[in-house]
Amino acid sequence: MKHAATDRRDDPQTEFIFCCGAATELLKFGSCQLRPEHKVLFLIIPGNPGVVGFYRTFMQIVHSTLGHRHPVWAISHAGHCAPPGGMDMVEDGSAAAEEDVFGLNGQIEHKLAFVRKHVPRETSLVLLGHSIGCYIILQMMKRNPELKVLKAVMLFPTIEWMAQTPQGRVMTPVLCQLRYLAYLPVFLLSLLPDSLRAGLITLVFRGVPSLDRCIIRPSVELLSGDCGVNSMYLGGQEMKMVLERDNVTIKKNLDKLIFYYGATDHWCPVKFFHDIKRDFPLGDFRLCEKGFRHAFVLDAGREVAKMVVEWLRGALRT
Repeated sequence: MKHAATDRRDDPQTEFIFCCGAATELLKFGSCQLRPEHKVLFLIIPGNPGVVGFYRTFMQIVHSTLGHRHPVWAISHAGHCAPPGGMDMVEDGSAAAEEDVFGLNGQIEHKLAFVRKHVPRETSLVLLGHSIGCYIILQMMKRNPELKVLKAVMLFPTIEWMAQTPQGRVMTPVLCQLRYLAYLPVFLLSLLPDSLRAGLITLVFRGVPSLDRCIIRPSVELLSGDCGVNSMYLGGQEMKMVLERDNVTIKKNLDKLIFYYGATDHWCPVKFFHDIKRDFPLGDFRLCEKGFRHAFVLDAGREVAKMVVEWLRGALRT
C-alpha cells in the first residue's frame, strides 16, 4: 500500500526567544532565517489568546498555496506561550512590570521590537492580523510609518469599542472586575495532567463538528501556567483601551488594508462593517458569506487561508 509522501517544506519550526524581555514563541513555515532572496515575509499577528499553535493549519495552507515561495511566520504575544524547561516567562521581572510587557501597549511594542531585530529592512511584510491582532497592526503602522508593509489583512477585526459589543458586554465584568477570581480555575486546571486537560478541551469543543485537532495541543499549553493569566490580563486592557476607530491611520494606509468582517461576529457587529465601508468608500471591506466564526482557526483555518491567498495574488505580482 502506497502512502503519499509528506512535503518537508510543510514542516514548521518552533523557536522560543526573549523579546522585550518576555518569553515569545515563533512558529515558522519556510526559512527560519531571512536571506536577501526573501523579498516578502508573511507575519501573523494573532488574536487573544496569542498562541501561535492555533494558527498552524492556517499558516501551512498559506505557505503551500503560495508554492512555498515566501516564509510564513507567526509571533506569539509576549507571555502567551509555555516556554521550555529552563526558560522563565520573563528575563527581568521588575523590568517587565515597569514596561507592562503583557499589556496591550507592551504587546504592540513587542511586535515592533521583533520586526526591528529579526526582519531585514529590505524585506516587505504581509501582515495577517486576527481579532486584536488587527488593532495591533494599525498601531504598528501608526507608530512606525516607515514599516515596509506590502499588505495587511484584517480578519474579524476588533479595532473599535470592544467593551460595547455583545461579547464585550459579557466579558468586560469578568476581565476587568472579576479577573482575579477567574485566575483560580485556570490555576486549578494547570494542576491536571496534560491528557486530562486535552480530554476536557475536546469535551468543550464537542459542538464544533469539523474541529481542527491541531488546536488541542496549544489549548492544553494555554492552561498550563501563566499563559492563561497573561491572556486574561491583556483582555481586560482591550476592553478599556480599544475605543474609537483610528480613522487617521486607516486613511493613511487604506490602499494596503483588506478588512474581512464576520456576518455573525459578537466581537465585531455587522454595523461596524457598514460604518467603516460608508466612511471609506474606496477601501477594501468584505463581509463573510460563508458562515465562518470569529475563532475561525477552530474549524476553517484551511478555507480562510486559501481565500486570503487569492486576495493577495495581485499584490505579490507587483
